[in-house]
Amino acid sequence: MATSTIFANFDITEPKAAERFVAALEESEGREKNAPPITIYPVMDDLDEIRRFVARRKSPQ
Repeated sequence: MATSTIFANFDITEPKAAERFVAALEESEGREKNAPPITIYPVMDDLDEIRRFVARRKSPQ
């Protein structure tokens, strides 16, 4: 099965090989090195705050 190779152990002993490996991981993640960080929004747990937010979204702008 193709996914069995992700569990393989290997050693990276050369610094250039480590850089290439990290670059490949970053590329597979689909983000560039200089890309802005992903924005994480806080969880709204206040009912009144949620109502105000939803009311803003429903009103025409």
